[in-house]
Amino acid sequence: MRKLLAALAVSALALSACSVGGGDSAGGDGQTTVTFRLWDDQVAKAYRTSFDAFTEQHPDIKVDVQLVPWADYWTKLPTDISAGTAADVYWTNTSNFGLYADNNQLLPIDDDPGWVRSVTALYTRNGKLWGVPQLWDSIALYYNKDLVTKAGVDPADLTWDPTGAADTFLPAARKLTVPGRQFAFNAAFDSQAILWDFVGSNGGTWQNGDNFDFADQPKTQQAVQYVVDLINKEHVSPSAADTNTNGDKTLQLFTQGKLALFQSGPYNLKNIQDGAKFEWGIAPLLKGPAGRVSVVHGVAAVASAKTKHKDATLQVLKWIGSAAGAEPIAAGGYAFPGVTAAQPAFVDYWKKLGVDVQPFLDASTGTTFPAPVGPRVAAGGTAANPILQQIFLGQAGVADGLRKAQDAANSAIKE
Repeated sequence: MRKLLAALAVSALALSACSVGGGDSAGGDGQTTVTFRLWDDQVAKAYRTSFDAFTEQHPDIKVDVQLVPWADYWTKLPTDISAGTAADVYWTNTSNFGLYADNNQLLPIDDDPGWVRSVTALYTRNGKLWGVPQLWDSIALYYNKDLVTKAGVDPADLTWDPTGAADTFLPAARKLTVPGRQFAFNAAFDSQAILWDFVGSNGGTWQNGDNFDFADQPKTQQAVQYVVDLINKEHVSPSAADTNTNGDKTLQLFTQGKLALFQSGPYNLKNIQDGAKFEWGIAPLLKGPAGRVSVVHGVAAVASAKTKHKDATLQVLKWIGSAAGAEPIAAGGYAFPGVTAAQPAFVDYWKKLGVDVQPFLDASTGTTFPAPVGPRVAAGGTAANPILQQIFLGQAGVADGLRKAQDAANSAIKE
């Protein structure tokens, strides 16, 4: 990966925050240190490689990569922001950035046409863009080649239909299920890989503005019912008693050869490459009445409005928004980069391992379903999730459960 980092010129990146001048201070060695915080230890290695190249071009600026594990990230960050000790640049997701943007904690930036459109849309709020896209993922269908071949199933040609009229997926799922030994599909309370994709591919919605509206949408209810039935009625997917308490259960079943179809994102590529002892491939995600509709989610890097090193921070933002800055992430096979010019390096990494990741690219440029956003969306999800889990367990009816979950979520975001 390190050898693949080219000495490319930093792409022009106009930042609206550039009008804020000064504030930089240098240490005894004449360097200004910009702090950069993230939660992924593997991607942190790629950033260190990237920032070494950055410092070669900007010897007066050093970037200190700070790793805060996911388990502590979202408790430490609000405390540091409140105390004015947050990193100059830090990772965020769609569930959390809105609160900081609305409270003037971030520097707004200008868009760049070289960034992934679906990700910039996620981080645009009140007419302004607040983050530089860093990573993104969409959803496709991993499959066990031996199992689908034996069952005579083409994973690239599967359609689900809640009316049953055009449903080719359920008959295939029944063929791929061997009671007590093998499941067909990873239906579970997995919002990104399963729930929202089914909702989107049925023409449903999950939010209206910052408010949740999933209980008000018949097509959303219909999609959730279909997924829940795969578990509790058709038994072609594992019990929610197992998957609710272990988010990696279906991944484990797939890599063990006990699950034929695993709908998920590129974030599981390395897990499957390392864990599967059989031939596997990637097909487009399931098609629904509204077509193939994938959730596209992304991580962005945002800049603290309270940074004491504004000029240097802006230079770092320019770098991580460029092809040269993003290439170590792509070339190491960690994730699709937010800079489109760096994406071929990610594709090439997996191509050399015999894996075609094109279905993920196709999903990202097709019809997509947005991950929920808003300043209090995380609180809404926390309130709704236990009720949604009950629906998947079959302990609550879909219509009644969605109503209770929506009410709880919308109450939480107003507190």
